[in-house]
Amino acid sequence: MKHTIAERIYDFLKAFPPFSMLSRAQLLAICKAVDVHYLEKDTDIFINGSPIKNQFYVVKDGAIGLFKAQTNALVDKCDEGDIFGLRALMRQGDYKLTAKALEESIVYSISLDLFEAYIATNPNASTFLISSFATNTTYIESSTLEPAKTALNVPDFFEEQSANYSKNPVCCALNTSIKEAALVMTNKRVGSIIITKNNKPLGIITDKDLRTKIATGFMSINHSVDKIMSSPVITFPENITVAEAQIAMIKHKITHLCITKDGTPNSELKGVLSEHDIVVIRENNASVLVKEIKRATTTQQLQHIRKRAHEVLKRYIAQHIPITFATRILSAINEIITQRIIDLAIKDMPTPPPTAFSWLTIGSQGREEQLLLTDQDNALVFKDVSEEAYESTKSYFLKLSKIITNSLNTVGFEFCPAGMMASNPKWCLSLSEWDIQFKEWITKPDQDNLMLCTIFFDFEYVYGDKTLVNAMAEGVSKSIASYDIFLNFLGLNALKNPPPLSFFRQFLVEQDGAHKDQFDIKARAMMPLVDAARLLVLSKNIKINNTILRYKALAEAEPQNKDVYIACQEAFKTLLRFRTEQGIRHKDSGRFIDLQTLSKADRLELKNCFKAIKDIQDLIQTRFKLAQFM
Repeated sequence: MKHTIAERIYDFLKAFPPFSMLSRAQLLAICKAVDVHYLEKDTDIFINGSPIKNQFYVVKDGAIGLFKAQTNALVDKCDEGDIFGLRALMRQGDYKLTAKALEESIVYSISLDLFEAYIATNPNASTFLISSFATNTTYIESSTLEPAKTALNVPDFFEEQSANYSKNPVCCALNTSIKEAALVMTNKRVGSIIITKNNKPLGIITDKDLRTKIATGFMSINHSVDKIMSSPVITFPENITVAEAQIAMIKHKITHLCITKDGTPNSELKGVLSEHDIVVIRENNASVLVKEIKRATTTQQLQHIRKRAHEVLKRYIAQHIPITFATRILSAINEIITQRIIDLAIKDMPTPPPTAFSWLTIGSQGREEQLLLTDQDNALVFKDVSEEAYESTKSYFLKLSKIITNSLNTVGFEFCPAGMMASNPKWCLSLSEWDIQFKEWITKPDQDNLMLCTIFFDFEYVYGDKTLVNAMAEGVSKSIASYDIFLNFLGLNALKNPPPLSFFRQFLVEQDGAHKDQFDIKARAMMPLVDAARLLVLSKNIKINNTILRYKALAEAEPQNKDVYIACQEAFKTLLRFRTEQGIRHKDSGRFIDLQTLSKADRLELKNCFKAIKDIQDLIQTRFKLAQFM
């Protein structure tokens, strides 16, 4: 028959990955064995603490909520095409969450046998499904004023990352007794021991083997380890990804993998990867951190999460994940932390906000280029109110801002030494006041005002009423258009830091102070590229803040200068990664670098970036006819 139930299920599932990645024959085979469940509202599918069923689920119609047992808090919401129950199926044991129909729903269930037969054997489908299990981000709570802006809408490289395995595996010989091996495992506090010969893996014993084969009395503890070891071992090369590891563990129903030099049992043992290692990586996965941020109730919890985010950054840098991706992930995490802090701060206030407002980040935060924990830069704009209500309104927002900036400081974003924070009355203004402030800076471009422009023009909406931020941006554009000579002054400012090499191609370093003889990568290399990009997008009324994206947009807008802009884009990526690596290595902001610690290759790589600075500054000097202003 043409219109069978299986074919109807097929027509639905083929629209959603990973099922869309299967062949028609594979998917039809699954659809013929799928179970269909009709659920009334509030019907439980599985309950926390109950044994895990041999299946996972796909939502056909309706919505399924996943709830925490202790607090009954909604952890995730699954809509049409979403997969749930996979994490539990892979982990085994008991369910850690309760799944309940939020409305009348239809759900398909798919068995582990079907997964192993048709999905685990398909590289694209299995990788996607493990990714869904690892990074499920379908539900993000709303803020008190407006739905949260950032639902980490960039993919997480969790499944593509190289897995961090133990590089010092505990080993023993074939003639070792089970008792001796168990004592070694206990003393070393490990859950496995590898049996080797000539440093090649022959077998493995885990805690489970000791429980099921020794503690049950089936085997004497005095026998040699070869009597209970699992052999042959499952081996992979050192560059095994998280997805590959999870697929292998599911397919072979094991919890440990041996890592060898060439990925076969016949080469040198390099390490062991356990299910626990995967769990640790998953718990520090960016998407998992985002969900934890949304559920945090104290700044101390947020501080702990931000520290874990730093570990995510270190992993990205170590594994050479593209710096643009790392930047977007860390910026999104920082932004969501700020949103959560504002939510909590509003709850601490005696009354709701008296009028609409918006919280802004400025400077590097506004450009989404803050990877390392540095000082905070922010501002607040509130809707214009009557003259009678102005003082009380501003007083309210200053008090709110103080709570927020104090909380950000607790999390790890130190107070701005220059006081460029919303808790400063100068930077907590009504929309009209911001408009007046920007006009003054633009029409009176002295050195101080130009410096403020380079910071405050890179503002970015974080929370609240976005229309206020849009109005601020429009005000800046109109003021510049009516006083276009301002761009010439901004151009002169962009040339104040020429390429940081002396006549003899030596690095220009700090001449005195605490950082004497060190290279300031921020001021001398990164900011010239930042300032140039800002000037050029303002001149074209392109509303983009991020430096890398600014150069990308400029390359599209001006094909004749594409090579210059692409070179600047790549140079900035290199400098941003270099600064981040230095900051991670030295546990600081990475701004000041001791050149003596750099290799010749590192110094050459930095110098290669400086040509882009010269080229973009030459372009600016010509375009804005700056020679006549010098």
